[in-house]
Amino acid sequence: MTNINKYNYYFYTLLTLLVLVLLFVANTLSISYKEALNVFVNTSILTYITNTSLYLFGQNDISLRLPFIIFYILSVLLMYQLTDKYFKKESDRFISICIFMLLPGVLSASLLVNSAIIVTFLTLLYLYYYKLRKKHSYLLLFIYVFIDNSFAILYLALFFYTLKDIKSIEDTKDKKNILLWVSLILFILSMYIYGFTTIGKPRGFFLDTFAIYATIFSPLLFIYFFYAIYRIGFKEKEKSLTWYISTTALLLSFLFSFRQRIYIEDFAPYVVIYLPFMLKIFFHSYRVRLKEFRRNHNISVVLVLSMLFLNVLLTIVNKPLYMFLPTPEKHFVYKYHFVKELAGEMKKNKINFISSDDKGLLLRLKFYGIVQGDKYFISLNEFSGYKKKMTVSYYNKNLYKVYIK
Repeated sequence: MTNINKYNYYFYTLLTLLVLVLLFVANTLSISYKEALNVFVNTSILTYITNTSLYLFGQNDISLRLPFIIFYILSVLLMYQLTDKYFKKESDRFISICIFMLLPGVLSASLLVNSAIIVTFLTLLYLYYYKLRKKHSYLLLFIYVFIDNSFAILYLALFFYTLKDIKSIEDTKDKKNILLWVSLILFILSMYIYGFTTIGKPRGFFLDTFAIYATIFSPLLFIYFFYAIYRIGFKEKEKSLTWYISTTALLLSFLFSFRQRIYIEDFAPYVVIYLPFMLKIFFHSYRVRLKEFRRNHNISVVLVLSMLFLNVLLTIVNKPLYMFLPTPEKHFVYKYHFVKELAGEMKKNKINFISSDDKGLLLRLKFYGIVQGDKYFISLNEFSGYKKKMTVSYYNKNLYKVYIK
């Protein structure tokens, strides 16, 4: 009991520190064009969530991202509860939840206005209910239809999970297999509401998808994830519900990427939840070996933890990277920088009521109180007759220029 309390203390301390870091980073980011669309134009669940937060806490960057940080906290807490009594050692559980908290994809999802962290939380909520009650929540499944299109993946996974126990057509009439029909109906309903995008010419994006997954997990962790999925799939008779969810999402994402570029936010939440199962396989593989034969495992652990630490470091301090990049656009957070600083400089110079050839810039500046009008014209491209140039600099390097007339 003392050992459990010790690791609980470590867990809550680390979670608190990470939340403080996320709040700090949230205040250093500017609203992106897609996020501005969710605030001012769209009518999705993200619009209602962000506008409620902005109404309650004021129109600023922390309020914009606060709901997603809260979903991050709830997701971590649910994952911690789901892994209770799952590992033989409490230290294994602690390591598992630490890696989950530090996953690049999970951290980034908690800072950006997108549905990924919401889907992660709701999926974990469904799994937690299933763990507690030993039955499926059809109410949650029905509600999820109206929250996000990506829950079609969950319904399809549940269909496959139930289908494995069906031996004949008569089995489908069994009350125990009601999930088969519920998941199928909800999948069809989701497809009817949201449709399926096949826009553009068929092109292969398999390698792009693989690279994005490697970024979400970190490369070594994603390679081991593949191994864990394979091992359970081909060597174990009993496969968990989580395995079906993660495998379905992974295979579908790769299948679709042979034809078109996919929205990784639709698939990643279902893949990252398999992390504890993957780590349990690793811990077992590690401990069945004698100490002198654990060298490769030890090297892998050091590399993975180093990459995760580097990711957290770059999440906190990423602006210095601009000093080493040939063009600012190559920075991985470029779309979330500069505009807040630009708006502050425009306010100092009493520049308001603006028009522009860049509608995205106008919408982003609107979030910071710069009103649209005909008094000034601004552009990111230099034009003849401009009267003023404003520059946003990080570490004395000019990175973002706006021309004003």
